[in-house]
Amino acid sequence: MSADAVLISRAAEVAWRSQRSPTASAAKNQGYCPPNKGVPFPLKLLYIDSYHYRTNTLGCRGARGMTTPAIQPRPAGFRLAPAGRPGFGRRLDRLRRRFLKNGFSGFAESEALELLLSLAAPRADLRRTAEALLRRFGNLREVLDAPAVRLESVEGMGPEAAASLAIIREAAVLYLQTTSEGRDVLSEPERLVDFWRMRIGALSREVFAVAYLDSGCRLLPDGVEILQEGTVDRAAVYPRRVVEAALRYEAAALVLAHNHPNGLVEPTEYDKTATRAVALAGETVGLRVVDHLIVSPTDCFSFREAGLL
Repeated sequence: MSADAVLISRAAEVAWRSQRSPTASAAKNQGYCPPNKGVPFPLKLLYIDSYHYRTNTLGCRGARGMTTPAIQPRPAGFRLAPAGRPGFGRRLDRLRRRFLKNGFSGFAESEALELLLSLAAPRADLRRTAEALLRRFGNLREVLDAPAVRLESVEGMGPEAAASLAIIREAAVLYLQTTSEGRDVLSEPERLVDFWRMRIGALSREVFAVAYLDSGCRLLPDGVEILQEGTVDRAAVYPRRVVEAALRYEAAALVLAHNHPNGLVEPTEYDKTATRAVALAGETVGLRVVDHLIVSPTDCFSFREAGLL
């Protein structure tokens, strides 16, 4: 028997045990059917919420002066819990308490993803959705890197949930950028590496980007810019445009960056030629190219570390 049938049958049993049926006038006010019009019990529909039970009394068909309102559909992603099962909100509350105590330490990827999804749907059963996302994409990083259209193709995901994951990811990118500003990129090169990997590493097309530095090789405020978007295997690099942008920022040095969508970060001959061209153009106006990074979601190649700059 379904959860709806169990709940309604329980309401019927309670009503049948009542000592007497209400009068017709009471029926109009209390939602009962008159004795000669049908079964004398109130029609009640219990919705199982994440935190509590709510009862909605519906009008009884056949009662004089009353109408039977349509049962409103439950929100998308909202499921009735089996009888006796704790609400979904209790599980999310436990996950939140664990997170506030120790961060994501000890969390399975599915639990971490479930908690992230709860920001968009705090009262829904999200465990199955989180597990479906991990089955589709493999791991949490791939889920966060996935475009919205692919996320929405997973059962239980809608535009709001996909947007919430995109917001979380972009907030992480912004955090990495702002924590890198004012830092010496030569003494802490991993900061820019992590930033560019997350910012452009998972894109499906090549992009060419620049980080603008001051004379101390510190990242300038808002000093990152994507200058060119290309195809799946190449992004054109125009040295003149790079120099003009650097002068506009009043930069003294540059870190170039671009991604390889195929995941292989070894530089091509075009990459080497374009890097030399930008470095030569920069020298004419006193700009120094500190490094050129080629990134994927999980790897990075540094021209400086390889001795190519």
